[in-house]
Amino acid sequence: MQLYTDIPSLRDCRAQWHRDGLNVGFVPTMGNLHDGHLKLVREAKRYCDKVVVSIFVNPMQFGANEDLDAYPRTLDEDREKLAALEVDGLFLPTVATMYPKGLAEQTFVEVPGISDMVCGASRPGHFRGVATVVTKLFNMVQPDHAFFGEKDYQQLQVIRALAEDLSLPVTIHGVPTERETSGLALSSRNGYLTAEQRTTAPALYKHMRALATELAHGDRNYAGLSEKYTAALNASGFTTDYVEIRNAVNLAPATRDDNELVVLIAAFLGRTRLIDNTRVTVTGSD
Repeated sequence: MQLYTDIPSLRDCRAQWHRDGLNVGFVPTMGNLHDGHLKLVREAKRYCDKVVVSIFVNPMQFGANEDLDAYPRTLDEDREKLAALEVDGLFLPTVATMYPKGLAEQTFVEVPGISDMVCGASRPGHFRGVATVVTKLFNMVQPDHAFFGEKDYQQLQVIRALAEDLSLPVTIHGVPTERETSGLALSSRNGYLTAEQRTTAPALYKHMRALATELAHGDRNYAGLSEKYTAALNASGFTTDYVEIRNAVNLAPATRDDNELVVLIAAFLGRTRLIDNTRVTVTGSD
């Protein structure tokens, strides 16, 4: 596995791969790698001749009172995991490499509409930071394919939109969420949970699946379902941020004419914010 810390050396390698007719897959991460990240890498290796992974904790996507400084950094362990999977390149840019003029003077990318709803409403500026860093990384790595987890469903849709809107020559792949046997979605932030909270956390998945079942059986009372499962989560020990039922493509509030839906949930356990989602195809009505 080749290590890259600057853009010129990365681009030189990418140019050689291009001359050799090899296609390149890319998995951008913030490190603290778990089996969900490694699933993305395996999928990239299945599609692509060469795979590059980046590790960069992006300050632009963290709010003023969020966990940028506390975000887990486990570079040595991450490198071992990626080397074991025979990743071809590991890109480790610094903040100075990514934002040489500082965040205040950085040109940014913003995907309108979809960035301002759901998680975007709870975390203003978050998706601007995501869209900007992903666009910059795409320009640096110049991949043919890029792989993102479906656990961050809104993020995935934002990235799909920016790639289409900016005519970027990269195919975006969504990879299904990796879960513990309890159903809890894998996340670097799960490490913040106490032992007691970890016993509670799988209830989020349980309630989400119950809501999805009601939708699949034809219940179109979206507001009522949202209220019902917000109350259920709160009664289970969560502090619910939102329970939303949305159009699965553009994340607009679901209507009775929509058949492809996504359930999106965010809830706190203590100070840890957990998110999850599930797609639902509706074929009937109540």
